[in-house]
Amino acid sequence: MTAASQDMADLLAIMARLRAPEGGCAWDLAQTFATIAPYTVEEAYEVADAIARGDLTDLRDELGDLLLQVVFHARMAEEGGAFAFGDVVEAISAKMIRRHPHVFGDVSGLSADEVSGLWAAIKAQEKAERRVARIAAGLPEEDGGLLAAVPANVPALTRAHKLQAKAATVGFDWPHTAQVIDKIAEELDEVRGALADGDPAAVGDEIGDLLFAVVNLARHAGIDPEVALRGTNDKFTRRFRHVEQAIESSGKSMSDADLDEMEAHWVAAKRGERTRD
Repeated sequence: MTAASQDMADLLAIMARLRAPEGGCAWDLAQTFATIAPYTVEEAYEVADAIARGDLTDLRDELGDLLLQVVFHARMAEEGGAFAFGDVVEAISAKMIRRHPHVFGDVSGLSADEVSGLWAAIKAQEKAERRVARIAAGLPEEDGGLLAAVPANVPALTRAHKLQAKAATVGFDWPHTAQVIDKIAEELDEVRGALADGDPAAVGDEIGDLLFAVVNLARHAGIDPEVALRGTNDKFTRRFRHVEQAIESSGKSMSDADLDEMEAHWVAAKRGERTRD
């Protein structure tokens, strides 16, 4: 057994011990797929954050935390007689080999675009085979619509981007970016109207439409909206901290400062960033 195999076996044994009815951890025993799922999503974001910060030490630790989530889910599935961790590994290994015939098979000399096309074709074949298997097993058919493949639980901005991109593959898309900008203006007018009417439900609905249109603009511009907003969040955090420090250095607290003073420091923070650039 290699060192990596032994380490993996040790981790699986640790999880089994934590979930043991006798002598296990009460918190771990109380968990279900549903209660653990939010932690799985959170750990994936922490991996992405470590990558964005370029912190490889944190990345090592966060990848471990994410791996633990996979082990946790697999352990609960094994307890229920569904599948075990080895089945997870076997399934993803088989999938990677199947989807890379240009590496593991007799297909060669493909460009990046051709590889993407091959990947999509293999996925479509897998989906058809899965449908046949479900029917044979007496299970209800999956929704076969074009957008059904877009996960419902990804972040809303990312899901909007993926939904629009899927719809665009069959021509359901604005042909020109200017039309998207016009749509944003239209949606903004509808937000104003809903605010004037004082209907909170309508305001929420119209703001959702506005955000969806803005995501569409990002897609047309070749920008990932989730990445763009994450960058703006970081920028806001950085500039707001500058405002806090400037106010504190003047002997005041934030609650003592008025909006004009805070705005002046905000503008100074923006100016300082532009100067450094």
